[in-house]
Amino acid sequence: MVATTRVTAFGGLRISFDDRVLEPRQWTTCQSRWAAELLRHSPPGPVLELCAGVGHIGLLAVSQHPRELVLVDADQTACDYARRNVHANRPARPVDVRLGRVDEAVHPDERFAGIIADPPWVASGDVGRFPHDPLTAIDGGADGMTVARSCIDVVARHLADAGWALLQLGTTQQADLVRAQVVTSPGLGLEVGAVRAYGDRGVVMQLGRRSPTG
Repeated sequence: MVATTRVTAFGGLRISFDDRVLEPRQWTTCQSRWAAELLRHSPPGPVLELCAGVGHIGLLAVSQHPRELVLVDADQTACDYARRNVHANRPARPVDVRLGRVDEAVHPDERFAGIIADPPWVASGDVGRFPHDPLTAIDGGADGMTVARSCIDVVARHLADAGWALLQLGTTQQADLVRAQVVTSPGLGLEVGAVRAYGDRGVVMQLGRRSPTG
């Protein structure tokens, strides 16, 4: 059966997708707008989005504060739609869509002023609660944190000095796990900033580069 393309409005953008990828959640415009606010005071450099899906969160962020953008996703269909959405919405700066795992798609010497990460965060045992969502887009492993931990490692390696990262999770309990990982792993060189919870829809937490005296 051929998947039917649908189009949704997302913070002023027109975003295409179908049932093979995760449908854009309207609440995640909050993550895009937070990223755009942070970009106003960020160092020079591009923005990276990990687990980008069809690209809507990153595209909305840079539509409000233009930067070059790199979109990474491990799913071919998601990347195809991301390219389609780039073309349809015509961002002011170049966008590079990359197919690959988050820990393989970024070049060793690349640094980013901002990193947006939207990993799957549903525990494997709970994916049946979301029968209409593609498994690869929601299955985060035994505790829902497998891909999120990989994203944190990418942030630690590729975040520019004075840069920021916004990590999307499912619950405040998962945010506590990230906080514990950052606190107990000083080699990451990261610190936790604000955490914003959006009811039962999700959580977004800010990470930053720890100062040398931190």
